[in-house]
Amino acid sequence: MTVSLGSLRADRPDIYVTGCPSRVVLDHVTSKWGVLVLAALAGGTLRWGELRREVDGISEKMLASTLRTFEADGLVQRTAYPEVPPRVDYRLTPLGRDLVEAMTPLITWVAAHAEEIVSG
Repeated sequence: MTVSLGSLRADRPDIYVTGCPSRVVLDHVTSKWGVLVLAALAGGTLRWGELRREVDGISEKMLASTLRTFEADGLVQRTAYPEVPPRVDYRLTPLGRDLVEAMTPLITWVAAHAEEIVSG
């Protein structure tokens, strides 16, 4: 499916307006860590430590913040188990899976062209 920017502007003119909710969602989803956390969770349920190892370089503070944001947005489900030591699992919700499916072509394109762009 190909979408032109002109048709996007015609179909969703509000995305260009200050205060549009889509700007908030775009900010959450397209942040450096947001994309990587969502992509990591595309493989299935992960515990905190697994997710932190998967997204190399993310701080505990940033991982916690990103996960809280995605949980509030309805993209990630957090399940805490009453165990000692505590166990918490994170997984994409159906909405989150839908988002990752839409993002996958972009992530694939970036991975294929990153060296060319960075070295160019």
